Amino acid sequence: MKWWMVMLIIMAVALIILFILYKLGNKLQKKQMDQKEQMAEAAQPMTMLVIDKKYLPMKDAGLPKIVMEQTPKRYQKAKLPIVKAKVGPQIMNFICDDAIFDDVTKGEVKAMVSGIYILSIKSVRKKNQAAIEEENKKVKKGFGAKMRAKQAAYQKQLNDDIMAKAQNKAKNPEKSKAQIKKEKQREKTISKNAVK
Repeated sequence: MKWWMVMLIIMAVALIILFILYKLGNKLQKKQMDQKEQMAEAAQPMTMLVIDKKYLPMKDAGLPKIVMEQTPKRYQKAKLPIVKAKVGPQIMNFICDDAIFDDVTKGEVKAMVSGIYILSIKSVRKKNQAAIEEENKKVKKGFGAKMRAKQAAYQKQLNDDIMAKAQNKAKNPEKSKAQIKKEKQREKTISKNAVK
């Protein structure tokens, strides 16, 4: 077999693999967007007193048992941004969104929470926010920290878009295509029955 035929076969296999990964990525991205929209619709404003924040493995985070049971084992060792906060008389552990983890400060915070997941920070005391920004400017960032900051910025923009979309949907409930189709079919059956 000649070398150019081998190269063509390798290129064809590589293109097929890339196409499959592209389709799989699109499918997973749509699923993630749907889940984020559902969480944004169920989000509630909550005032909490943040005690501590850390990246911890799920098994050490002190999350409810049902969360651990529903999570696949391969993800239970992954580190998550965990926020320990006092809500009313209870002290609870929340999973925080990576995009806003750096914005969460110790002290009183108003946040949008869906279950045990903190979606966004509504307000932080001004002096704390200014102090955090000064500290972030002084600290020299490595490559990993810079990449996390970029990912956090993109995630924050995506979350803002999803929250705005959820708020608009709550204000102006629109009918989906399936609902419109069902209504049209119902009208047709009613008109047929009325003619008989």
